[in-house]
Amino acid sequence: MKPVLVTGASGFVGWHVARLLTEKGWRVRALVRPASQLRELDVERLDGDLRDAGSLERATAGCGAVFHVAADYRLWTKHPDEMYRSNVEGTRNLLTAARRNGVERVVYTSTVGCIGFEHGKLANEDSPVNLDQMAGHYKRSKFLAEAEALQFTREGFPVVIVNPTAPVGDHDFKPTPTGKTIVDFLRGEMPAYLDTGLNLVDVRSVAAGHLLAFEKGEAGERYVLGCENLTLQQILERIGAQSNRKAPTIQIPYAVAYLAALASTGWAELSGKEPRVPLEAVKMAGKKMWVSCDKAKRELGYEPTSVDAALKRAVDWFQGNGYC
Repeated sequence: MKPVLVTGASGFVGWHVARLLTEKGWRVRALVRPASQLRELDVERLDGDLRDAGSLERATAGCGAVFHVAADYRLWTKHPDEMYRSNVEGTRNLLTAARRNGVERVVYTSTVGCIGFEHGKLANEDSPVNLDQMAGHYKRSKFLAEAEALQFTREGFPVVIVNPTAPVGDHDFKPTPTGKTIVDFLRGEMPAYLDTGLNLVDVRSVAAGHLLAFEKGEAGERYVLGCENLTLQQILERIGAQSNRKAPTIQIPYAVAYLAALASTGWAELSGKEPRVPLEAVKMAGKKMWVSCDKAKRELGYEPTSVDAALKRAVDWFQGNGYC
């Protein structure tokens, strides 16, 4: 069996994708930056960078498939050009190397933020959207990276796109913005909430969805990998139930949160330190990011598991690993 390359295996979703593949008996090669740690994974490590064509040639050589999960996922950066180099140019570089080395199929991990959201409606893969609707550099860079993947498909190279919602669970090392919400709650740093909403999903279901996309997905198609649409208040109540802590009962007006984010992000631009309240996060909270994952269920056989169980694993993992 040819090895399969996973990018981003040192991160949250990529770690779970790599672990699932090894459990299924695949030979996994992980492309990671030299300073990154690969914890609790039985994989072949290859140091490299999405911006380095040479390392991508070595990483894809001899591989039968690629799961491109890696991304620069930040809601604020003082140097946004770095994000575009990793997310857009890096995706183009990787797909170029994979095609040149005869890789048979690629699964590209995008984000639910790249689909269209209209107030009061459930979004899906076909909801109208354009680049101007992408709030912030992360979403814009991922939207442009999707365009790169679709262009390769039009040229005959098979790339399947998955759009995870907000994964939760164990081994959220960094943590992700959703994981940071859980950590902040556990630290007692979430005294109030905004009237917004997310679709939560067990990260293990997201990993399973990647494998289903590889096996059954159609090249050039997108598949939303989600589970349960919840308001932020409901999410905090769920976390409270799993951690035996009281959820906040005060709702912050959006205008107040926006002004706080302007001030916090403005200071970050001057100081170079990450803002406590990123403006991009507050802009994203302006819409309830609620979706349907019926297409993935229908075409891939995707069946997400319990969000509550995933939140419990997240709480236990963060508490057991010194995050709070």
